[in-house]
Amino acid sequence: MYKIMFSAGEVSGDLHGAAIAKALKKIQPESKLFGFGGEKMRSAGVDILYDMKEYNVMGFWEVLKNLRRMFKLRDDLLMVIQREKPDLLILIDYPDFNWRLAEKAKKLGVPIFSYIPPSAWAWRKGRAKSVAKIADKIVAIFPFELAAYEAVGANIEFVGNPMIDSVKPEMDKATAADYFDANLNNPNVLLLPGSRQQEVTILLPEMLKAAERIYAKYPETQFYLPAAATISRTMLQTIIAPFHLPIRITDTYTYDLMNICDVAVATSGTVTLEAALMELPTVVLYKMSPISYFIGKLFIHVTNFSLPNIIAGERIIPELLQQEVNTERIAREMLALFKGTAGGAAVKLMLAQTKAKLGQPHAVDRIAKLIIETADHCALQNSNKN
Repeated sequence: MYKIMFSAGEVSGDLHGAAIAKALKKIQPESKLFGFGGEKMRSAGVDILYDMKEYNVMGFWEVLKNLRRMFKLRDDLLMVIQREKPDLLILIDYPDFNWRLAEKAKKLGVPIFSYIPPSAWAWRKGRAKSVAKIADKIVAIFPFELAAYEAVGANIEFVGNPMIDSVKPEMDKATAADYFDANLNNPNVLLLPGSRQQEVTILLPEMLKAAERIYAKYPETQFYLPAAATISRTMLQTIIAPFHLPIRITDTYTYDLMNICDVAVATSGTVTLEAALMELPTVVLYKMSPISYFIGKLFIHVTNFSLPNIIAGERIIPELLQQEVNTERIAREMLALFKGTAGGAAVKLMLAQTKAKLGQPHAVDRIAKLIIETADHCALQNSNKN
């Protein structure tokens, strides 16, 4: 039996952690799983000692303002490590926090398994070398991440992206349409404002203004908004209230909802990849505080910022950044992707081609096996030292 500790600080990490926990339980049901994460991981059998929703911030400036709380969390997790002596610490994304934790944990003799390593391909390429020194094993979920790490001798693999298995509808389109009271002959639009309060506060009003433009042109349009677990319905309803739009807030069967919608507008993040895997044409938005944007421009040099475009190696869905995030531009880009448009049909085809680059099904089972193999290997190494 192994004691495996997790550290995941974002909604996407919570989903990945939950999938890994379920796969680990199938291989070693007696393993003890615990650490820092969210509700999905808790439901999958992980003992959540610190809940990620209390520490979810974005942007350079915003992180700086919360440094004291983040350092306290790191120290608390290190105390857990000293008390529990885990056989392996699994870091899931959340790089600025997780690698400070990893550095300290490594000095305490805990092996490190990195799942979704820091994006050394996009910026701060030098950190691939420091990560390679700390991590006993690294598993990437995108093939484009390998080169930067392999160049510094990291023990890294890409065994497929687990979202290939998890992102799929549970109902056929007709059943889903009945469930969501959707008319498939009319436009159905999906609003995906994000899982952080800051994102929702900044970007949902912009989405709603664009939605008003669309609704004025196509009054038969129905809008849907899946509520993230980290965002209260009260908050969403307060933001939506001034806009006279037919918006249905949902919290279940999001992939079925993606399957019956014609176009989406989304905050940049994992949800854009989920939409891509559902072959849903999406307009991607990102907007941050001016100081965070200024700092980001100094260090991040990428052609595209949304995952579908990065995987494709070209811009196949529209991306709007900072000042481009405005009512007219969002509405124009969305209308160009509506059902029946040449733009929408072309994007759906390119999204299908992009999906094929993410590997074969059952990646999470292969990842769980790598975790156990790493724990076995590290345990053997330690016994040989002793």
